[in-house]
Amino acid sequence: MNEEISYQDAIREIEEIIKKIENGELDVDQLTSQVKRVSSLLDICRKKLKTAEEEIKKIIKGLKEDVKDNE
Repeated sequence: MNEEISYQDAIREIEEIIKKIENGELDVDQLTSQVKRVSSLLDICRKKLKTAEEEIKKIIKGLKEDVKDNE
């Protein structure tokens, strides 16, 4: 799944689904589809976090190199 959704929106949707599960608001068919949706949203969040981590590491590496060059 290659869905464009922000990290915050994905987290918000996961939280909403969890509340419905905890409150017993879903029947068995809905439960199955909603658990699949949560799994998909978690994958999206993991990828976004991984991308952010890699970008931050590159920025920090660049800053360290700039400091070395200025010494």
